[in-house]
Amino acid sequence: MDNLEETQMEETPATRSPSLRLTAKEILASKTQSSFAQTKRTKTLLIQLTFTIGIGNLWRFPYLCHQNGGGDFILIYLFMLLLFGIPLLYMEMIVGQWLHTDNTQLWKQLVPWLGGIGYANILVCILVSLYHSAIVSWSFAYLGYSFHYPLPWTACPRMMNMSLNATRLSCLNTVSHQYFWYHITLEVSDHMEEGVQALVPQLTLDIFTIWLILFIFMSIGINISLPILIFSILFPYVLIFCMLIRGLFLEGAAASLGRMMTTELSDWASLDMWRQAGGHVLYSLGLGTGIVINIFCKAGGRNFIQVACLVALANLLTSLLTTSLIFIALGFWTANSGEACVEETVIKLVNLIDRGMLPQDVRPPAQILLLNPLDYLQWVENLPEHLKYQVVRLAPSCSIKALEEKFMQGPGLVFAAFSQAISLLPSASLWAMLFFLVLIIMGLSTLMKILEGIAFPLQNSTFRQQRLLLSGTVDSHSSENPALPTPGHHHQRLAGAPDQALCTDLSVAKPASSLAVMCFGGFVGSLVFTSHAGSYIVSLFDEHVVPLALIIIVAFQNVTLAWVYGANRFREEMYGDLGHLMWSFFVFLWRFVTLLGLLSLFIMCLMSLYWSNPPHYIAWNSSLSQEMRQPYLPSTLHWVTVLSILTCLPIPVHPLRQWWYLQEKVAKDPFEKMQSKKLNLPPSPPSQWPKRHAEKATFKFQDGKYESSTPVFNLPSARASKLDSLWQFSLPWSRHSKTSSAFSLPQASSLTSIFPQRSASMPTSNPNSTVIFNSERSGDAKGETESLP
Repeated sequence: MDNLEETQMEETPATRSPSLRLTAKEILASKTQSSFAQTKRTKTLLIQLTFTIGIGNLWRFPYLCHQNGGGDFILIYLFMLLLFGIPLLYMEMIVGQWLHTDNTQLWKQLVPWLGGIGYANILVCILVSLYHSAIVSWSFAYLGYSFHYPLPWTACPRMMNMSLNATRLSCLNTVSHQYFWYHITLEVSDHMEEGVQALVPQLTLDIFTIWLILFIFMSIGINISLPILIFSILFPYVLIFCMLIRGLFLEGAAASLGRMMTTELSDWASLDMWRQAGGHVLYSLGLGTGIVINIFCKAGGRNFIQVACLVALANLLTSLLTTSLIFIALGFWTANSGEACVEETVIKLVNLIDRGMLPQDVRPPAQILLLNPLDYLQWVENLPEHLKYQVVRLAPSCSIKALEEKFMQGPGLVFAAFSQAISLLPSASLWAMLFFLVLIIMGLSTLMKILEGIAFPLQNSTFRQQRLLLSGTVDSHSSENPALPTPGHHHQRLAGAPDQALCTDLSVAKPASSLAVMCFGGFVGSLVFTSHAGSYIVSLFDEHVVPLALIIIVAFQNVTLAWVYGANRFREEMYGDLGHLMWSFFVFLWRFVTLLGLLSLFIMCLMSLYWSNPPHYIAWNSSLSQEMRQPYLPSTLHWVTVLSILTCLPIPVHPLRQWWYLQEKVAKDPFEKMQSKKLNLPPSPPSQWPKRHAEKATFKFQDGKYESSTPVFNLPSARASKLDSLWQFSLPWSRHSKTSSAFSLPQASSLTSIFPQRSASMPTSNPNSTVIFNSERSGDAKGETESLP
């Protein structure tokens, strides 16, 4: 007995050691899974920040703020960002994560009659990508000029004449940075109607380079790591901070920053300011494009309120930081114009004459500083041609004419101001190379996300025929990917939503042929922006076409979720994913505040186009070297309306398409019934899972039986196959909510056979079951497979 007890004592540690080792493995696997999920959430957040902190904050916000007076625009933008931007951004984030599908299939699953919203997202992405590529081409042009020493925008550029190299005297009427922008970079025309037929060769080459780079990068499928994402976000701030610190010591910086923060309550009555601020909230956050949904359809986590607030905060801080630098440059230009510029120019000419670098014939009159600055221009005009060229060429970069606070309000403000700030730094050429290279990288990354917003939903729709085949692969690899829901994990989502791994796999599949067609089409469509009037067309798209389309699309998204589907119903169903009820304040905002605000913005857009003074654009008068306000022609405004309607056209076309299919189906049903009665056909068997030629699907259930909390109804297999081939999305809805605080659309009994309803669903597998494909088996295996109820 003693020996037996000793034997049992010796065997006890041996029998317990495997369980201990198994527990350690489980702990390690749990830590690995948690680390993987945290890394994925962090990468998703950084991708969203990279997309948000882009051209919209560095280029668009500063010149809109300057146009609308500074402080007033900032306060209105902050108000609308808190009241509209964050709730709508949170809505797109949480809906994308909830359904785990792209933007085109998402709206079809929520409300099939409004499934055209996703295709409207694609069309507005196409418009944005076209003129975004033109903005990136401007950065390419400045990057090419950054390799010159000295930088060419620090002095009046040479203009080729028939007899000699001469510089136009009009360059002295403005700063050289503005003159360089309009005459050298853009070669701009005086009106939008002029120069549309002729292209600028350099910008055309830059556009071609951009689309070629996009095609190469998207074909390769570059996977950016976390350190590179963090560096790409932080490095632009380092450059801007360096230029900002240098700019704070410039003359006029304090006064300009004070004007930036000054507000006047009377300006709040301007509807145009509210329209531009609201449009920029949607534009800067990427709302209405479907990109936010596509980013977060592959994300995990539950703290989407914090993520939305963090993205909005980074958006605001970046805009304010960049705008501060722009206003400092404007203050410096204003303080050094007029009499200050004449005095600086005369002192420089006298020093060059005393050093023997200029002849005595160009010595200014003794009383020139006491006269009007325009008298100095008259004196320069009377000089001989060869002396005039030397005086203008060596003049400092300032304006002889006194500049006002509203100086340079066009879209080129940012490029001129940044070039001014860079030229004041030591080793200015190196700083210019780095800064404009960063702008190109940020612009290309934004363009890649926009193109993915076009390609990913289309490819997802194309590959939905292979969804059932791919789903078996997803389940077989779920154990290898800790981010995927395991069989024992009840991951609640709609049955019609594609699996998270499927969503990820389809984003990688980018056929080169489709990318080539898309990039070539983008290049051809962008050529209009490389014409001599291209910058005016960019302003037309950026200020009127795209904001109007975004407002309409986001309004339909808001109506679909908050009223048609039901905000309270959505809040109840999100309880399973979040683990707690969503904040009811967001439900109130979605149902009343954001929708009313979007409708108000839509009315303001229409009023700005037709019911008030005709909208204008900032044109360049080459003879006077100053900007002029030019009204848009009525035909141009008609094109704005046509493009906005075409962009939103899929929204009303999609229900018409479903209605047409319904009529065809109803017309065919009597003949099918008569044929079935005549032939005495047996009833159709329940729909089966698609069978593969060399392998069978078997289902294993952990509990020994299939359990379902909701009744399941089977549709005839013939009808189900027709619907799968036509609509390309699953009919079932797994979760059922009996109550809804919002109204529901009336549904006829015949619609249940065509459109997905929440009361009837196709057979779905239990979350506790796994699908195993046995490729070695062939023939019938009825006894080895358990069928679904």
